[in-house]
Amino acid sequence: MKITPVMIVDAIEPCLPFWVDRLGFVVAVTVPHDDAIGFALLAKDGVEVMYQTRASVAADAPATLDAERGHSVGLFVEVADLDEVERAMRGVPLILPRRTTFYGMHEFGVREPGGNAIIFAQPSGATPPA
Repeated sequence: MKITPVMIVDAIEPCLPFWVDRLGFVVAVTVPHDDAIGFALLAKDGVEVMYQTRASVAADAPATLDAERGHSVGLFVEVADLDEVERAMRGVPLILPRRTTFYGMHEFGVREPGGNAIIFAQPSGATPPA
């Protein structure tokens, strides 16, 4: 019925301004772990993104951590106004310059503070090839 990415990072606090200040998400839930945030749920318009620290995962479900070490999540986020998102991302290093793809999307990519790649995309209006 629903899928929500959980990005495993060393620290959540540096990631929050990326979503809240730049993209207008709200921090809906936080769970402490030691002296920091161990888990956070961010939400906007029915879209959710979750973060959990490696330390929190190690304490909660250590068997899953080995599978996560060295891996990252790549998010493909379709948006209504790519120009608006591009303005919000000013100053964030690009990992994929803006382009128009053969599958009919305008898109660009950044790396969020936790190290995960995010591609923002908007349909170009052209019909993608079959």
